[in-house]
Amino acid sequence: MTKLHLDDLAVGQRFTSGSLTLDGAHIMAFAAQFDPQPFHLDEAAAKASPFAGLVASGWHTAALTMRLLVDGGAPIAGGIIGAGGEVSWPKPTRPGDILQVESEVIEVTPSRSRPDRGMVTVRSETRNQRGEVVQILTAKLVVPRRPSTIAAHALDGAENALVAGRGDV
Repeated sequence: MTKLHLDDLAVGQRFTSGSLTLDGAHIMAFAAQFDPQPFHLDEAAAKASPFAGLVASGWHTAALTMRLLVDGGAPIAGGIIGAGGEVSWPKPTRPGDILQVESEVIEVTPSRSRPDRGMVTVRSETRNQRGEVVQILTAKLVVPRRPSTIAAHALDGAENALVAGRGDV
């Protein structure tokens, strides 16, 4: 799969991940280690909860979303390097859910101070097999530029310095 640099990305561009199936054993194992609440750990307790059944931790859904993005749902050169974001879980993730991530580029901003990179804002919706959104992640990502673009910007800077009569190339 081709990895995309800042120069390859445009507002409105979309990506779709592969899928993962979640089962109750994985939900309980994750919860036991990272989010040990009764509605993640015990089916009987979960039935008596506001969820009326076993549900995955939102952080488990976030981890699965990251896996789907890394495995090709966001083919970013240099990896998925977060610089901030916002996450919400409009519906719970349940045993048997098949998750897939649909992402859209909503902003691309080249860095003014670092010509080798820029920031890309991506909105990713994790959906189950019924099309229900179980997580929304809006993330700011640090994305590298292509080496040829970096060299071109360096040459532009040198030409501008010469035109301005500065010898500080």
